[in-house]
Amino acid sequence: MAAPVNFLDEKEVKKYLDNLGTEYSYQCYREGQPEGCHRLAEYFEGIRKDYEAAAKILKNNCEKHELSESCYKLGAYYVTGKGGLPADLKAAYNCYLKSCNKGGKRSIDSCHNVGLLLHDGRVNDEKPDPALARNYYEKACDGNIAASCFNLSTMYLQGEAGMKDMSRALRYSEKACELGHLWGCANASRMYKLGDGVSQNDAKAETLKNRAKALHRMQKEAAPEIKFGE
Repeated sequence: MAAPVNFLDEKEVKKYLDNLGTEYSYQCYREGQPEGCHRLAEYFEGIRKDYEAAAKILKNNCEKHELSESCYKLGAYYVTGKGGLPADLKAAYNCYLKSCNKGGKRSIDSCHNVGLLLHDGRVNDEKPDPALARNYYEKACDGNIAASCFNLSTMYLQGEAGMKDMSRALRYSEKACELGHLWGCANASRMYKLGDGVSQNDAKAETLKNRAKALHRMQKEAAPEIKFGE
């Protein structure tokens, strides 16, 4: 059994990190492990800060092995033009779509991103496709992505693409609220308060309003304090 690393010893830490890079390279290039390639990409990104090397590995791993995590991260690189890649939302969309359909650790996040890009039309010549976006939001909401649940609630609330359905709007608002989405709580509270498409229920409206207030306080407390001149 290997001795534990003394992370207070700079030389020992450097040796440990070098060995990690060697191990991940072997897993990727000699053993052909997609997971090893992804670890190698994260090593270049997080340890070496070599984003171009990371981008090349992610691109190969996504295109050749279709590893969901690599496709998700490659999509993020295309969104911002990181690692020498062009900023290309259509390329990002294709990466997220592959990740979403493939399944894996980041597939649910990818489904949400596919929904976003379809919803605002940036990957379809500025032509939003809310009906198709809904399908991906539903996948992401089923995977407990609060923002997807909230987006579904607003689509049904506003009747996008002829989808007005107040009972579904309430259901998705409440789920978004349960998952910690402040505005999901606020929308559900308002619907119960006004009896907007649902039976009026002041008690539920008050409970949801208090939940929204609590989430707002938590967000304010969690936000880092900005100090000028430091």
